[in-house]
Amino acid sequence: MKELINELQELLQKTQRTWAFLDLDESKTRLKVLEAGMNEPNFWQNRDKAKKVSQEFDDLREELKTWEEIQSEIQDNIDLAEMAEKEGKQDEVEKEISSSYQDLKKKFDDLEFYILLHDKYDKENALVAFHAGTGGTEAMDWAEMLLRMILRYCEQKGWQARIIEIQPGSEAGIKRAVVEVIGRYAFGFLKSESGVHRLVRISPFDAEKMRHTSFALIEVLPDIGEAEEVEINPEDLKIDVFKSSGHGGQSVNTTDSAVRITHLPTGLVVSCQNERSQHQNKATAMKILKNKLFQIERAEKEEEKRKIRGEYSSAEWGNQIRSYVLQPYKMVKDHRTKYEEQDPIKVLDGGLEGFVEAYLRHKE
Repeated sequence: MKELINELQELLQKTQRTWAFLDLDESKTRLKVLEAGMNEPNFWQNRDKAKKVSQEFDDLREELKTWEEIQSEIQDNIDLAEMAEKEGKQDEVEKEISSSYQDLKKKFDDLEFYILLHDKYDKENALVAFHAGTGGTEAMDWAEMLLRMILRYCEQKGWQARIIEIQPGSEAGIKRAVVEVIGRYAFGFLKSESGVHRLVRISPFDAEKMRHTSFALIEVLPDIGEAEEVEINPEDLKIDVFKSSGHGGQSVNTTDSAVRITHLPTGLVVSCQNERSQHQNKATAMKILKNKLFQIERAEKEEEKRKIRGEYSSAEWGNQIRSYVLQPYKMVKDHRTKYEEQDPIKVLDGGLEGFVEAYLRHKE
């Protein structure tokens, strides 16, 4: 029994160290701040902001509850074991406590995974952009399949996902799309999907049923709000307005509500047409642009560090991060981690957990 008590105490200490590493005391303070704001009478006046705050509150509350419960259960088992030892009843409860310890250890091992999400922006919401590669309809259809895959994954994680920009393909699929994902650690989990994705299959658009290879790009950015660290000179922007062509309310196709912003120094183009007003579309487009510029600046700094260390390699369109093969065999393989699965349908239905975990552990 003494050995079992020691194992329980060691497990409790591990949870306490992890609590500190994840800054969960700070999270408790943040939870109180959010709760106070949600109790304000005008909280729901800005519905988009209110939804984000509500999601953050729910995620934080659930995370804290999970860690508090496991610590409480471990402590209860320690107390029970120590009492049984004092009263000489250890034989009566040792088997039960030992079983409970194994369950608690497995639960902690699963929770400990969050230690891998320690980069500066891992806890933030995410902006995910999809771009069809060369290949016409095939590539556009593939981009839409990837969009569905990410939306299903977000649904399974309990995150809010909202399409804020989409350009349909001429025959099928999409040319591009941007999704806002609201959920704690959304960027930390989704950053594994950033890069070129390759699909090999029998084309449903080919009458001769030939095998085709298609490419599409996913960009994942941390949603850092208004990206206050990024300053944009208004003279560097070209802003165009045009009629919306997608969903967006009664004024679609009747007013110039859609907005396209071009950042002249970099050539970045961001557009938004899914909001109800030109003002909202402009605000959303500016937010995406600032996040992209911030990410470019961050990537340039990291690239310079890699050059200094002699680890730099060019990132070209053909350097796919993952291949999805539907014909002549079935397999999904990540080329960075070498992790693979034999059921591409499950993966394309949002089953990304294995790839996400392999990527985060590989980064370490």
